[in-house]
Amino acid sequence: MGKFELMVLPYAAEALEPVISKETIAFHHGKHLAGYVNNLNGLLEGSPLAGLPLEEIVLKAEGGMQNNAGQILNHNLYFGQFCAPQVDSKPVGKLAEAIVRDFGSIEAFKEEFQKKGAMLFGSGWVWLSADKDGKLVITQEANAANPIQKGLKPLLTFDVWEHAYYLDYQNRRPDHLAALWQIVDWEIIELRYTK
Repeated sequence: MGKFELMVLPYAAEALEPVISKETIAFHHGKHLAGYVNNLNGLLEGSPLAGLPLEEIVLKAEGGMQNNAGQILNHNLYFGQFCAPQVDSKPVGKLAEAIVRDFGSIEAFKEEFQKKGAMLFGSGWVWLSADKDGKLVITQEANAANPIQKGLKPLLTFDVWEHAYYLDYQNRRPDHLAALWQIVDWEIIELRYTK
């Protein structure tokens, strides 16, 4: 394994508009995520962790190396879960069944997910993850933390760092979170759950 590379977006930079603007994508993906990739590559030079998969680095590293690796993993999952806006985007298959089983309804899940994202103090991420038995949980992770550090399988995440939404929503984090449902590609989330 060589150096990590900036992920290629699976859609055009303007494809998520008006939910996420082309300008936000340019900064968020092209500057912030690129910065984490460059930083991690620099920190890995001569490190015993060089050559390990990203998930292992997140689990084994500390300090700046862990923070940069965590941000890459988080952002790769985040940017990889979206598609062009859809009017009635909703969970499918076994994932939809598990959401209803564990949260009562799709609407109750979305409400709790948005609430935890809006109430997370400072910077971080809100996640839907599965435990080893397939039970779904919503967690708040500060800064660059990822649910794999708790033994969970990450499925869906909303980034609540200000750089993810400030150009489009200013300080209206709840509005940003509510809008993101329109661009979630639930087939990708279902694949993450079932594999």
